[in-house]
Amino acid sequence: MAKGSSIYDLDSGTPRWFAVQTRSKSEKFVVRMLHKKGITCYLPLMKIMRKYSRSKRLVEKPLINCYVFVYITREHYLPVLETENVSGFVKFNRDLVAIPEEEMATIRRVSLEEDLDVQTIAGQISSGDHVEIAAGTLTGLKGKVIKQEGKQQFQIELASLGMSLLISVNAAFLEKIPRGSSDWMGFQN
Repeated sequence: MAKGSSIYDLDSGTPRWFAVQTRSKSEKFVVRMLHKKGITCYLPLMKIMRKYSRSKRLVEKPLINCYVFVYITREHYLPVLETENVSGFVKFNRDLVAIPEEEMATIRRVSLEEDLDVQTIAGQISSGDHVEIAAGTLTGLKGKVIKQEGKQQFQIELASLGMSLLISVNAAFLEKIPRGSSDWMGFQN
């Protein structure tokens, strides 16, 4: 690596994951176009049962609206930007930031999760708490509770992605990360 570069930079030899913003409701189209260009990409989908007047249908919707993840090197940067319906790369402070493989694994696990809707014990977890899921298929997911909606909806922000996912989690499955621990230090306020 060149002097001053980090593991988060766009590299000419080592592919890394980056988030790309798309136009509304065009995520699947962008994935098809990127595949045609030979670019590895990932669109996390969740299955939702939709009720219509005469039937029910299982549909796949993006887990995170207007985002597609690409696994690229420097040479793929412009072809991704030139893809129809791509608005641009997600940047922090005008810098392109790679998404760690652990965060991508977490997104894959969240998109595969089917039923987290269980009872919670009110008052144990509150906004601002740093938590880790300690049971179930999402064990190990760490984030910051942005807000609680109802008894079991916790909006948890993933530290490295800088975006929030609304996840239904039983409060009994959440462990607070103590202030001052090395896990707690990784969060940006």
